[in-house]
Amino acid sequence: MIGPALALLLSGASSAGPPMQFAQLIIRRSVVVKMSQARGPAPRPMIPLRERKGPKCVPMEAIAGAAIMEPDSVDIILRGGDRVRARFSSKCPDLDYYGGFYVKPTEDGMLCADRDRIKARSGGECEIERFRRLIPAKEKD
Repeated sequence: MIGPALALLLSGASSAGPPMQFAQLIIRRSVVVKMSQARGPAPRPMIPLRERKGPKCVPMEAIAGAAIMEPDSVDIILRGGDRVRARFSSKCPDLDYYGGFYVKPTEDGMLCADRDRIKARSGGECEIERFRRLIPAKEKD
């Protein structure tokens, strides 16, 4: 049995003004990067890349795509064409098992080394140790 105050509240009746309204809003955000095998024409030949010192953090909104190139890293393609390599603290073989991974959004909107992890769809996690900037290797003369 409910009490008279609760019954009054549930009925919307009130002697002290308009009825009270309650609402609940839940906002959930996630960034999902799913890697899948490309179909269609043959891809262009890969341009050799070399690593240089990279940033400590990458803005999540700047991420346009990603590619799993090695078991200990993921290459991240940024809007505008720049690339960075997220190096893991150890090998992360779970990443290519289901063909994708997740990045959990952070309050500051940044994906940072020594703080954030990439989550494999199989359930494993890979801690990002550092970012390396990728630039085209110079051709040998």
